[in-house]
Amino acid sequence: MFGTHDLLLFILAGWLLNVTPGPDTALIVARATQLGFKGGAAACAGVAAGIMVHIVAAALGISALIAASATAFGIVKFLGAGYLIYIGIRMMLARRADADATPAGSKAPLSLTKVFQQGFVTNALNPKVALFFLAFLPQFIDNDAPSTALAFVFLGVVFNVNGTIWNLGVAYATARAASAMRGAKTFQRWIDGTIGALFVAFGVKLALFQR
Repeated sequence: MFGTHDLLLFILAGWLLNVTPGPDTALIVARATQLGFKGGAAACAGVAAGIMVHIVAAALGISALIAASATAFGIVKFLGAGYLIYIGIRMMLARRADADATPAGSKAPLSLTKVFQQGFVTNALNPKVALFFLAFLPQFIDNDAPSTALAFVFLGVVFNVNGTIWNLGVAYATARAASAMRGAKTFQRWIDGTIGALFVAFGVKLALFQR
């Protein structure tokens, strides 16, 4: 279909890759814990939108240009790493502020729009995702495909839809678990602190990443 082959194998491989935890999963878990399923779903939507950026960029050859340019790749990499570290530090600082805050002085929760933006930027500024699409998708595109760009988009959308289904499942399960412990402030602070530290670690790992 659209110049692709072994679609079932592609879907199965995509599912296996989607279940591997990373910054996207960490953000979804954090926001589903904090804001319930709607927060997790907003993060899922942002991640899906960010993936679409990589899909279109790969189809148009933009990702290949960035991967070939050390300067462009470095700029995107450090922007993405900086944003991950920024989110992580904010979450850890929020954890400390919540521990000291009184009910009257507590902050309003993040808006769903802000959560969407976080999911989008976290994914769109991760050059490792671009390299993944450049390395993974061509293995399932026919050499004589009528349009390589169309094949890229088709496979990318299939991967994105399957990944979003998984992410929504993670958001739902997390929201249910968090709801059962909704009154436990210590649980929320622990989640914020732990995932905040994970984001800092992801950011440092991305900054040190070499192609």
